Amino acid sequence: MSEENKTQEIQITMPQEVQSGKYANQMLVAHTQEEFILDFILGTPPAGVVNSRVIVSPGHAKRIANALMENVAKYEAQFGEIKTVAVNMPAGTTAH
Repeated sequence: MSEENKTQEIQITMPQEVQSGKYANQMLVAHTQEEFILDFILGTPPAGVVNSRVIVSPGHAKRIANALMENVAKYEAQFGEIKTVAVNMPAGTTAH
């Protein structure tokens, strides 16, 4: 195996304050040439709050999308089709 094909194992830790996660029921996505911005929102009418923002490279955004699609397919194979509903957002924005 060449030097460039070797994988390096990385130790990953999860800080205590991150372990409980953040619940989001909406997401806004924006992008520039260099990055994708994912804003996770907890929408509770009549308002909502961005409770987490994740900024990733275009390549990583594509890997995230692929990983999500793979896991949605596995979920649906086990539990059945996931039903989606439309989300109402202010004019000029797109939510997912």
